[in-house]
Amino acid sequence: MLPPDWIEHRRPDGEVLGWMVADGDGFRVHDLLGRERSAGPLEWLDAEELLDDLGIGYLADRWTLRFADGSERPVRISEASPRGITVVADEFGMASAVGAELERFRLTFPAPAELRPER
Repeated sequence: MLPPDWIEHRRPDGEVLGWMVADGDGFRVHDLLGRERSAGPLEWLDAEELLDDLGIGYLADRWTLRFADGSERPVRISEASPRGITVVADEFGMASAVGAELERFRLTFPAPAELRPER
């Protein structure tokens, strides 16, 4: 669930890029996975620019999901919203195969530390 003090930032076509959260005299930036992306508080325009620069392309990248037993699986993000994040298993590029039966994993928002960009 989205915290009530998060301020939505959209690109000109209306697509949500992330959120800004007031912190003292500045704002911290959070991406669509709810992860903080600013090293510290930024001025409003700098926070908007950071979100514009981040865009949404990172959502299409491959990610790694670590399980409680220490095993890891390559995944792709299929849905990201404040209601939760859904990833699909992507061994051998299966997430792109038409008609493939994909194993799905539902994660919390903000994304847990177990979901990491693929190295």
